[in-house]
Amino acid sequence: MKFEEIILHANIQKAIKEAGYTSPTPIQVQAIPEIIKGSDLRASAQTGTGKTAAFILPSLNRLMEPSSKPGKGPRVLILVPTRELAMQVAAEAVKYSRYMTKCKTVCIYGGAPYPPQNRDLARPYEILVATPGRLIDHMEQGRIDFSRVELFILDEADRMLDMGFIEPVEQISAKLPASHQTLMFSATLAKNVIKLSNRLLKNPVEISISPERVNHENIDQRLHRVDNIEHKYRLLDHLLSDPEMTQTIIFTATKRGADSLVEKLARSGRNARALHGGMNQRQRTRTIKEMRQSGFEILVATDVAARGIDIHTISHVINFDLPRCTEDYVHRIGRTGRAGNTGIAMSLVSHKEMSLVKQIEKFTGQRMNPHQIPGFEPKFENAPSSRPKGQGPRPDSKRRPFHKKGKPNQAFGKPRRWYP
Repeated sequence: MKFEEIILHANIQKAIKEAGYTSPTPIQVQAIPEIIKGSDLRASAQTGTGKTAAFILPSLNRLMEPSSKPGKGPRVLILVPTRELAMQVAAEAVKYSRYMTKCKTVCIYGGAPYPPQNRDLARPYEILVATPGRLIDHMEQGRIDFSRVELFILDEADRMLDMGFIEPVEQISAKLPASHQTLMFSATLAKNVIKLSNRLLKNPVEISISPERVNHENIDQRLHRVDNIEHKYRLLDHLLSDPEMTQTIIFTATKRGADSLVEKLARSGRNARALHGGMNQRQRTRTIKEMRQSGFEILVATDVAARGIDIHTISHVINFDLPRCTEDYVHRIGRTGRAGNTGIAMSLVSHKEMSLVKQIEKFTGQRMNPHQIPGFEPKFENAPSSRPKGQGPRPDSKRRPFHKKGKPNQAFGKPRRWYP
């Protein structure tokens, strides 16, 4: 199927063609016609499946018709959980609306100064991309007119609920016109997502793109086993010497771990930057902008960057620490192999983390390909994950003395009363 077969305005089709896209993804094939029909939609799809375009394109198609209501407020309201995702979605809206007249996008989020946002909100615009907290702030100041809203879109609803935004989401929804259309996109349709959708959506059409269908076929997922943190550092240094690594994101579990790794890489002469929640918005925006402009090659990030970075030149993702949430693994590796490119995702895993590997493989339905580099072989590779049955007690273990009736338990030194 080609994009030309989907009923979209010629100006939108022109922008799609210039962006280099010819065939819609499965979520786009299923969602766009339903949205154009005017149906409320509840959709689940993982990152990297083209879900942003799945709701941006039909939204723009609706904006080709003038509004029946006067005013300068938004006609399309898109709510997202993080600042990075807000900027990414707004950039997509601008890209696809480049040949549309009178289609302005405004993006507001926390951690940024209010005056520029106040100026943007005071002028006419059609699309508003916002994070819940900052949107509530502007609402309470009376800076936003919701009377013209036709489409209300919740992107990454599961993440929104995990971050405690359920009350702000319902508060915002209550201020919208009764006739608006609601679209909800989520990585998974968990129970809390279903409950919220039942309150906000009217007879929704449900679309589910399962992880098995979205399997990152263009990403080579590799498993590198390590013995300890020193082994992990040595292996990482070797991997980063590969000239094919044009730009790399290394994910760590903590902010402190990200800063520490950046310092260690800098001492070895590598140009690396950190990105995590401890940085203010100006620093985070500047870091992403510099990487997009190829200002440096290595970004060390926490999961704050797992869903909010869209840089097509990222060739490799390295999980220095595995995520504790299996869904975050999918979002992490989705930072590479974007826009039709191929990518490589490497996970540096110790023996005690192999249970997480099994959880991730079960969730994705895919196996991480074991890779071994000469000189960096792990000692634990052939160690069994569990003791085979029938081999008796471990040689280094002490068996607790068996407690007989009326006899003291020597392991604790106290007699136990026996009840027949």
